[in-house]
Formats: sequence, structure tokens, C-alpha cells
Amino acid sequence: MNQSSMKDKIKTASAHELVQKQRAFFESGQTRPLAFRLDHLQRLQASLLKHEQDVNRAVKEDLNKSPFETYMTETGIVLSELRFLKKYLPRWVKERRVRTPLVLKAASSFIVPEPYGVALIMSPWNYPVQLTLNPLVASIAAGNCSIVKPSAYAPATSRLLASLLQDLFPPEFVAVVEGGREENRALLEEQFDFIFFTGSTAVGRVVMEAASRHLTPLVLELGGKSPAIVDETADIKLAARRIAFGKVLNAGQTCVEPDYLLIDGRVKEAFIEYFKRALLDFFPDGDYTDYPCIVSDRHFQRLESLLEGQTIRVGGGRDPASRLFEPTLLDQVDPQSPVMQEEIFGPILPLVTFEELDQCIRFIRERPKPLALYLFTNDKARERRILDSCSFGGGAINDTIMHLASPYLPFGGVGESGMGSYHGYKSFETFSHMRSLVRQSKWIDLPIRYRPYRDHWFKLLKKLMR
Repeated sequence: MNQSSMKDKIKTASAHELVQKQRAFFESGQTRPLAFRLDHLQRLQASLLKHEQDVNRAVKEDLNKSPFETYMTETGIVLSELRFLKKYLPRWVKERRVRTPLVLKAASSFIVPEPYGVALIMSPWNYPVQLTLNPLVASIAAGNCSIVKPSAYAPATSRLLASLLQDLFPPEFVAVVEGGREENRALLEEQFDFIFFTGSTAVGRVVMEAASRHLTPLVLELGGKSPAIVDETADIKLAARRIAFGKVLNAGQTCVEPDYLLIDGRVKEAFIEYFKRALLDFFPDGDYTDYPCIVSDRHFQRLESLLEGQTIRVGGGRDPASRLFEPTLLDQVDPQSPVMQEEIFGPILPLVTFEELDQCIRFIRERPKPLALYLFTNDKARERRILDSCSFGGGAINDTIMHLASPYLPFGGVGESGMGSYHGYKSFETFSHMRSLVRQSKWIDLPIRYRPYRDHWFKLLKKLMR
């Protein structure tokens, strides 16, 4: 046996042992009590507050994010989710009475949330803290054991999370598996009770195929080409500023960033000018010191290749040494060009002009359903036409990105942009099995349901089941 095969066997055995230990711990019942869940959520919250500067340093090392952006898009979002779930969890874990139909009138009906068991959480590199810990918070709140697999593309953050979670939780309750594709493969060979994956559509297909072997329920948080639409009635200055915000956040390495812009040709030039001004406001004197970098050389080169043959109207500057890639606006983009065929996942914004709103609708519907859609308009009728005609995961009217900030809104995709959702109550629900129960009375036992079936009961049966 060669050395590589031996390593694979060791990793597989290690993953299997870890899953078995977590399953035994879950079956002991220790994760089910509300007090246990709240205590461990509190521990995670306290640790995140204590180690905020460590998180800032790790994310800075991986992605060059400023402490402000790290808090806004990583730490702060997790702390907000923790506070929200801790506040409402005592209410959510209770059995919930529901109405009982006439045919079961002597009974009571209720729904009881129960944890799935052992959950696998696979997170990406672009928001390595938020997209690792938010699902973990949900899993703990629901009463599961969890194996967390951070991305190897954010190694400093992965190491930090492994260290923090190892100090907080025993591995039979929460464990972190670091590494790359070999570790991913080893984990996906195991049978989990639930899988939560955030990443690309291509890898999502692999995860879903692995889950299907064990009929494991899963959530896929993927991506795709999320459009922004600006019509001639929009506040063009505000639209340019808010689209620029969505595009420069994390250097465009956001699954819900505005991937491309559909804009009325009559306001295109004004938009370009305001977009340029917005970038000057965001980066005075062209200072990109705390602007996030592209995560790797491979991703940087991929983005560079998307600029070939394109007309650059704004930006375009880049530095391979630091992987700085300035926000870049492209004009006169051919819808068949490579930049319009794949999710950009970077600070490049292609413009495609339209004359009639129906062109936008056709353009979007001819492509896979996006994770997000952003519409800038002051026309309520047009807003309704877009919402009624286009399918997408979520989005905003006259803004970008900010629908993610509300714990009252579930976040997730549709079609190729994903399945399932989370945030707030939906996080708890996603990581729980909602078990339906009927508590039947013993003082009455209607003979109508029992054989032999009698004709004179048939009319009564129809009335009861209407």
C-alpha cells in the first residue's frame, strides 16, 4: 500500500471514529435539555467576545479585512444570531399545539422539535467565521452534535476556530476537522444525520450525491449570478452607491454580491459617473490599504482572465503580489462572454443595457435561478412585475446585501442557487426535525374506522373528513 492510500485510510478511520463517538454522546441524551443548549451558546458567545482581536488578526491574515468589516460581516452577525437564538430558544423548544380536524376531534395534536443527531457543517473561505459559526450556533440550539469542517483556503481562521472550539467543547459534542479535499472526502463517506454545506454549486452537487447514498437530509447554500436592475425611475446616485457597496464588500467575494447589472440605457452614463464617485468616496486618494484581497493566486488569475477583451470604464488596477484587485466596471458586455457565463465572485461588475423591462425578465428567466436579486426603481408596478416574474432566493428593493442582516428573514437559495434556508427561527427549524404527534383519547373509540366497513357509516365519514 502506498503512502497516500495509507493516509486516506487513516483519515477515513479517524472520521468514522469521530462520528461514532458523537453519535454515542448524542444518544446519551445530554444535548437535549434546554439548559445544556443555552449554556453552550453562552460559552460560545463569551469566547467570541473575548477573542475578538484574535478573530480580527486571523481574518486579516487570510483576506486582509479591516476590523470594521470583520465585525460587520463576521463577528457581529454571529453575536447577533447568538443573542437572538438565546432569547427565543426557550419558546421554540416547547411542544406546539395545533388544531385537530373533526375526524380526530377526541384527540389533541402537537408538534415537537427534536434534534437530528450528528450534523456535518462544511463552510467556505469567503466569510470563514460567520459561515462556520452561524450554522454551528443553530446546530447547538437545536440539540445536535456537530462536526465542523472549515475551508483550507482560510488557514489562519481555520486554525483559530479549531483552537477556540476545542477549548470550549468536548470533541464528542463539537469537533473541528481541518484540511482540504482528502478530509472532505473522508467525512462525506460517513453517515450523518444532517449536512449543512456552504460553497460552490459544483461542490454542492458532490455533497448532495454523497448525502443521497445515506438519504441524509441537507441544506445547500450555494451561489450563482445575482443580478441588479436599475431602471430610469431609480435614484441613480443612491443606486450607484449601494451597488458599489455590495460589489466592494469583501472584494466581491460574497455569494449574494450583485454579479452583473441590467441597466436602462438612458441612465447608464449617469450611473457610471456616480459609481466612479462612490468608489472615490470609499477609497480616498486611491487608498486600498484595508481593502480585502483576492483569496488566492488561482482566483486572482481567474478574475484577470475575465477581463480579456472587455471595455473597462472604471477601475481595473491590480497587483498580483498582494492580490489587490480594484473594483472594476465593464461596459458594452456581450451576454455570451465568459464574464457572463460564470459567477464572478470578485470585484468586477459587467453592465448590460436594456430598453424595456421585459428584456430584463427574459434575460433572468433564461438563466439558472439566482441566489439574490436587487431592483432599483421608484415604480411600484415594475417592482411587482419583477417579483411576480422572476424566481430567486432573496433580495432587496433599492438596496443590496442587507437582507442578510435580519434574523427575521430566512436566507437561502432556490434551484441551482441552493436549497433550504437559515437565520433566526429558520436556523433552529432547519437543524431540527419537526415531529408530529397525535395524543388520542381513551374514553371514546369510534367504530367508524374499523372493518367491516358499513354503508351507513359512509355518509358520516364524508362529513367528518370534509
